[in-house]
Amino acid sequence: MNRLILSRRAFGAGVISTAALAALAACSSDTTSKGGDGIVTAYDTEPQNPLIPTNTNEVGGGRIIDLIFAGLYSYDAHGALVNEVAKDVTTQDSQTFTVTLNEGWTFSDGTPVTSDSFIKAWNYGALKSHAHLSSAFFEPIEGFSYDTDSELTGLKKVSDTEFTITLKAPQSDFLLSLGYSAFYPLPESAYADMEAFGQKPVGNGPYSLSSWTHNERCELVPNEKYSGPRKAANKGVSFVFYTTYESGYADLQSDSLDVIDAIPDSALATFKDDLGDRAINQPGAVIQCFTIDVGSEHFKMDEEGRLRRKALSLAIDRKKICDTLYYSTRTPASDFTSPVISGWSDKVPGNEVLTFDATAAKEAWAQAEAISPFTGSFSIAYNADGPHKTWVDAVCNSIKTVLGIEAAGNPYPTFKELRADVTAHTLTSGFRAGWQGDYPSMGNFLNMVYRTGAGSNDAQYSNPEFDALLDRVVAEDFPFLGACYGIGTLARHQGAHIDSTYAEEVDAPEITLTPQGLADPLCAGMAPAFRAFVAHNDAITVAPPHMVVLATSPSCPVQMMRVKDNLYATQFHPELDGEFFAHRQGFYADHGYFDPDALPEIQAWTRAQDVSGSWHVLRNFVERYAR
Repeated sequence: MNRLILSRRAFGAGVISTAALAALAACSSDTTSKGGDGIVTAYDTEPQNPLIPTNTNEVGGGRIIDLIFAGLYSYDAHGALVNEVAKDVTTQDSQTFTVTLNEGWTFSDGTPVTSDSFIKAWNYGALKSHAHLSSAFFEPIEGFSYDTDSELTGLKKVSDTEFTITLKAPQSDFLLSLGYSAFYPLPESAYADMEAFGQKPVGNGPYSLSSWTHNERCELVPNEKYSGPRKAANKGVSFVFYTTYESGYADLQSDSLDVIDAIPDSALATFKDDLGDRAINQPGAVIQCFTIDVGSEHFKMDEEGRLRRKALSLAIDRKKICDTLYYSTRTPASDFTSPVISGWSDKVPGNEVLTFDATAAKEAWAQAEAISPFTGSFSIAYNADGPHKTWVDAVCNSIKTVLGIEAAGNPYPTFKELRADVTAHTLTSGFRAGWQGDYPSMGNFLNMVYRTGAGSNDAQYSNPEFDALLDRVVAEDFPFLGACYGIGTLARHQGAHIDSTYAEEVDAPEITLTPQGLADPLCAGMAPAFRAFVAHNDAITVAPPHMVVLATSPSCPVQMMRVKDNLYATQFHPELDGEFFAHRQGFYADHGYFDPDALPEIQAWTRAQDVSGSWHVLRNFVERYAR
């Protein structure tokens, strides 16, 4: 583990997505800043880079870019895709996509938005020599290379309003990603001088950039040429660049600021009373953590490094920090994503290192010391213009107390300055990190942060197995059989929607083969209806059209499926008999699948069930693919 997780929860006053700023009505309040002139003022920080979509991966610039530009899609408040420039994007296999654009779209300078506007911009952002921070978003597309300048050969123009995208392998969430800023188009004028363009970009979104006074503010005005679903309902947005949340909050209270994205630590106990119905405290697609570059001495991807990262994580009392310092506005994390993202679970194998355990922390640190003694102190760098000092100090104090080493925060004046050192990989200890979902997918949290070479992989983490295993399995149609969690893994990779709609408690329901299942060799010898063990919190709700459903049940529509010729998965457990499942239930008694007090009764019931009809799946798979 390289990214040590603290907590996640969006909290604040008027906390809304950047896109939603467009919907704030000009006449919504008499206390709107600037004397009620209809201009919304919003908290922000100085962007790290010129405002080029493919070279922006931090929120300071991202908020502005999302209002200046419009992509194929945007996202509504629930994370669902909304057509913007795209009239339609279709696929039959989650690998080749046909994009049809709405006619009549223009940039704010009046030039047309065409297929070339997307194709050329994506190729520019993907080029190795340009070293853009969001280049990894194009990695799935045929032709992309981390090693040399290479054209995205998977992009083909059909006409001014139609182009195709071909990926190296099927990708489940690629369609969802197309609303992210890396996929925004650029006008032809951008390529004359991209650096100068980034200082005053010409976009196709609901707003145009009026002025950018560095380290002070950025002024946006409505783009009258915009014809999409995010039409401005105000007279503009003024992003004010602050160096502390305290000063922003003071302006919020005095009605000089309309929107802030976080509450300073000093106001956490009182902000609900201070702000009344203006205060928002609800879970968001956000995670807060600190990261350690794996190139750093003592923290490399070796046994010593793993032991030290484990020790640091076990030494952090996340629950105490969240309960006592944040007044229930944050919750301890249990994985690398967010509970508002489909597929999230708090029962991820290995997440026991996120639970405070001083004894285990000391043991892991001692084991690392036996390999190579640690000298000096451990620090966590953070930007002082954000609300991070409280948790950084608390984390460092916890580490210091448990491990007996020096640990302290390392404040940077601004987020921009911190990010400059992070991206240059000059920090050799911990540094503040986090992720705010670009689009509603677990893949966005994981691929963009942990995939080798990803633009936001600040830890320089690299795991070839993580990078390529499932992509390779699918691309090669290599024989695969997944059960329970396995169906979720394969189905999500193929574009299925997975949530808790069809969760099943411990049961042995009757499962029925579909006509396709009756004809499939993996179901040979099976009765048309049979019983099998189930117990799961998530299942397929919507299957993509290329996925073949082989078995179903009233409580869960997809009990078995196939992709291509050799990729199979079951929701039920074809590997379990009653005795083994009863034994296994003892391990899951405290994990929310059933009432722990009912364990003896459930085990007795389980042992009495005949599920032998489901075992044919395993037998047939072995007979068909054994070598």
